[in-house]
Amino acid sequence: MNTNQAEDFNTVINISHLTKRFGDLVAVDNLDLRIFQGEVFGFLGPNGAGKTTTINMICGLSKPSGGKIIFQNYLNQNNTNIRAQIGICPQENIFWTKLTCREQLHFMGRMYELSAGLSKKRTTELLEMMGLKEKSNVLANKLSGGMKRRLNICMALIHDPEILVLDEPEAGLDPQSRVLVRDFIKSLKRDKTIILTTHNMDEADRLSDRVAIIDHGRLLSLNTPSWLKKSIGKGDLVEIILETEKFQRADEMVNSLKKLCKQVKFSEKVLIIKSKGLIGLIPGITEIINNHGNKVKEIRLRENTLEDVFIYFTGRKLR
Repeated sequence: MNTNQAEDFNTVINISHLTKRFGDLVAVDNLDLRIFQGEVFGFLGPNGAGKTTTINMICGLSKPSGGKIIFQNYLNQNNTNIRAQIGICPQENIFWTKLTCREQLHFMGRMYELSAGLSKKRTTELLEMMGLKEKSNVLANKLSGGMKRRLNICMALIHDPEILVLDEPEAGLDPQSRVLVRDFIKSLKRDKTIILTTHNMDEADRLSDRVAIIDHGRLLSLNTPSWLKKSIGKGDLVEIILETEKFQRADEMVNSLKKLCKQVKFSEKVLIIKSKGLIGLIPGITEIINNHGNKVKEIRLRENTLEDVFIYFTGRKLR
């Protein structure tokens, strides 16, 4: 899905010049993007990039300092019906300490004005889908971390919203729960529009139809994961991990490597180098590294990842 083909898709959320300031801090800086119906839209960025602040404004939890968020031609801050069509799973799990899993969901359903019968029906369905049926009558605060996360996702879905917002949905999950949550999110695709915020590159790559890479509140790039990975140039890619604790003449080393290979990024002991015919250049690369007083620990030849895309745009790994 190319961002230039937006007219071919039904835009559910249109964000225009969105800005959020906290005093002198600009958390979201003139953000423009559109989210389409039935897609999983990933916000990818480090902690403090502006992901959660953007989500809070989309959900009406925070008022923009400037710009607009339009839901199918309605301004979100003036349309309470739109808010009722959004389900949000925040970063931190939220429960009532004295309610069981079943009671949590049933109570949440009643808060969304579902009938008692429909609330019970949705509760039973969601607990089963998320592998929590056997924990129905267990207090939520007695669950494992992974189960608590799954229950929080169920709570976001109890009223069957059209738009589902998942803020770091895999945070704190064990491997088994991670697979279950990913499969569940995939099963909701097309039926719902899903907004996914994460700093987990693998999670974004596996789940998202399109990814917006943001940092310091600014949009760096937006497209499909596959397009983003192809966009940073052709050729082989090698990741070189250096053993040195204190790097010697790092800037000189990078500049020398750029004479041999045009695309060179250096961050946190790792060199990312991309070039045509790279395999034949490795002896020369290692010689340059050694000549500048550094030592190679490991060399990996691999395909581009979303983290490479992020490094390409920002010059560093995720914080």
